[in-house]
Amino acid sequence: MASAPSMTGQPRRLDHLVLPVESLDASRRRMEAMGFTVAADAQHPFGTENACVFLADGTYLEPLAIASREDCEAAARAGNVFVARDQAFRFRRGPEGLSALVVSSEDAQADDRRFHAAGISAGAPLDFSRIMRLPDGSEGTGSFRLAFAADLRAPDMFFFACQRLQSLPSDRTALERHANGVTGIARVVLTEDNPSDFQYLLQEIFIQRHVAAQSFGMDLEAANAAVSVLTPEAVQAFFGEAGRLEGERGLRGFAVVFRVASRAQLEDTLRAGDVAFRSLGPLIIVPPASGQGVLFAFGE
Repeated sequence: MASAPSMTGQPRRLDHLVLPVESLDASRRRMEAMGFTVAADAQHPFGTENACVFLADGTYLEPLAIASREDCEAAARAGNVFVARDQAFRFRRGPEGLSALVVSSEDAQADDRRFHAAGISAGAPLDFSRIMRLPDGSEGTGSFRLAFAADLRAPDMFFFACQRLQSLPSDRTALERHANGVTGIARVVLTEDNPSDFQYLLQEIFIQRHVAAQSFGMDLEAANAAVSVLTPEAVQAFFGEAGRLEGERGLRGFAVVFRVASRAQLEDTLRAGDVAFRSLGPLIIVPPASGQGVLFAFGE
């Protein structure tokens, strides 16, 4: 359990979201049907693989699949927190969902020390490099350092700070243009029976003192997006979908809310891709499906 936060500094940026999927091929088909541009498949050196969706606001989605189960299991046994948490999520929840929120970091080692001091460290930091095929056909290598945080009361959600030790030498503009008009992530929605139980955890991770609390949940503003933790009753009311199974506790990923340039453009794109959707107030709702992980909502 996290102690009361004592952080200093500016609120952190949401960097990306980890979306476990059963198959990158299925995820690519689903994302492209919704009008997203999807980057080339890329493998991690510890048995997982991704096909990312980069957004113009600097955030991205990381659909994550298993490339080599043997390599993943070996990495988890060796203490790789990223793989171990992914394996645990799939064991408990199956191959689809939202398993991690990631914040940007300029010093992941300092973040690791901060997580330890706050009682929320999830294990040893991880350094790794991976090759990514770029839109112009060339390849670039990115190197990263991750520092992990979690709460034992929330086995289906973890967090990490991501420092880019070597950024990919590429202009991602082509990958950030999407036929559906999506420009960024407005909000990430988690669900839990008593959202305030996880207030200190989220405050420490995002370095944000201020939290707006209501009877149905709480909202925290990262530097570039909002994070909401809502009761199951609230997500049912706001999104028209059940938030969790009866009697479950712990943070669980529920929805990603995107900003779009044009509602009409989005609707035309979804129809062209034969993607079922519905309107709910100011939002367009796309229920979860194979390769998508969680509910997607879109608003201008």
